[in-house]
Parts: sequence; C-alpha cells; structure tokens
Amino acid sequence: MFHQEGAWWFRASLYGDEKDRVVKKQDGEYTYLASDIAYHYDKLRRGYDLLINVFGADHHGYVPRMQAVMQAYGHPKDRLQVVLVQLVKLLRDGVEVKMSKRTGEFITMREVIDEVGADAAKFYFLMRDSKTHLEFDLELAKQRSSDNPVYYVQYAHARICSLWRVASERGIVRPFASDVDLTVLTDPDELGLIKKLAAYPEVLQASALAFEPHRVTYYLQQLAALLHTFYNKHRILPPAGEPDADASVATEVLTPSRTAARLVLMAAVQQVIHNGLDVLGLSAPEQM
Repeated sequence: MFHQEGAWWFRASLYGDEKDRVVKKQDGEYTYLASDIAYHYDKLRRGYDLLINVFGADHHGYVPRMQAVMQAYGHPKDRLQVVLVQLVKLLRDGVEVKMSKRTGEFITMREVIDEVGADAAKFYFLMRDSKTHLEFDLELAKQRSSDNPVYYVQYAHARICSLWRVASERGIVRPFASDVDLTVLTDPDELGLIKKLAAYPEVLQASALAFEPHRVTYYLQQLAALLHTFYNKHRILPPAGEPDADASVATEVLTPSRTAARLVLMAAVQQVIHNGLDVLGLSAPEQM
C-alpha cells in the first residue's frame, strides 16, 4: 500500500495487474476493492485453500486485480478461481421480460424463486455452461410436463418411488443386489441404463474439477430420458391380473430372476438420480 495524491493505493502492478488501484479515496471513502481485499483476507485466515468467485462476464477486468490481492497475501494467484457467467434473459411464454438499469425495472432472484420455486430456479440456472447465455422461460419452469427439464428429472425419481409402493401392495419384496443374478439384464434398454449409471462418478468428478455443474444437470436429463423410455416399453413387475394397455408390454414375459434384476436396476437409477439432485441442492420428491 502507498499514499499518493491524498488517497491510499494498492500496488497491484507489482503482481501482474495493468495498474495500481485506489483502496481509500481522497474523501475518506473506501472503494469496492477495499471490501473485497478484507473479505478475501478473512476467507484465507479461516483456512480455505481454494477460493471461488462468480463474476458477471462484464467484470472480467476485475479478475487480475483480485489475483494480485492473492499474491500480495503470499499465495499463488490460482488459489483464487473465477467463474465468469453470461447474462440471463428472462422469458414469459417465449417473450422477453424487459428490464432496465436506467428506469430501475428489475425482476429479482427472490421474485423468480417465489414464482417458479427454488428447485426449478436452481436447475435452470445450472442447466447451461456459464460461458453461454441462458434463456429462462418462467412459464415453462412452472409446467408439470416433460417439456420442463426439472419436472422431467424429478418425475423419474417419483416414478420409481411409485413402483415400490405398487410392489409393496402386491407383496413383492425389494431384493438386495448381492442376492440377484444381474447377468440376465441383456436387453439393449437395460444395458443402456447400466452404461449411463456407470458414467455418473466420472461426470461428477469432471463437473467438480471444471466448476461446471451443468454437466450434472445434462447427465440427469439423459438418465431420466432412458428411465422413462424403459418404463414405458418394458414390464418391471409381474402382472397383477389386469390387462396391459400397451401390447408390447403385455407380450413381454418376466421370469422371477429377471423381475428381481430389473428391480435392482430401478433401485440403482433411483439412487443416482437422488444423489445427482442432492449434489445440485434440489429435492427428490417421492410423489408428483
């Protein structure tokens, strides 16, 4: 820090920034940088080994000065990672909701959450790469249909929960994977689900390392699509005596070993969807 022209400056140019920065102005007022310096010092003092900031893309010029702060505190600049996010365009039935700084017309995050719910708001904001612009349709986010991505994923979880209730009503005991012969799962739709489930740990790790949560939302949408397709095409429980509406399902014969294996497969799908939603901070409803 140094004093010049009645103000206090941070010598950021020593640490790679393009110029030195004012911390305390001539009139005694502190700049935004002063509070950011103090905030990051507090985070470092509390022992955090990695600091992650989320900036709007129009604040990209702020990154070098904050990295200079890290270095001034004696840490490598990459101890601070900055994720730059693009602007979000709010739509209502496909029509842009106009907002203006000049006129003070805004829709706050609280208003969005109150209108569409916390789960939908989180899922939509995490659904796209931070480097791309997001169009958030408020009306679509409230729909209870397959067109709404968060409903589509949560319904997949609720659908399997419904399967357990039906199984219980029929006296079918949920099997343990260790007691089941899973080699009978040879149908392409079964194998597709298994392969997608096997990819989850890698998706989760890559998402965390790259600070890209949209990888998890995209994965969950893919897994939910496979589950819904499977559920509509295949029998999972043996018939209860009533005729099936779907002829293809009605002609599918289930052996006890295949029933048990498919139930284990459904339990795995449910668990992974639940885990993925939980990582994103979303609920996994059992009924919808």
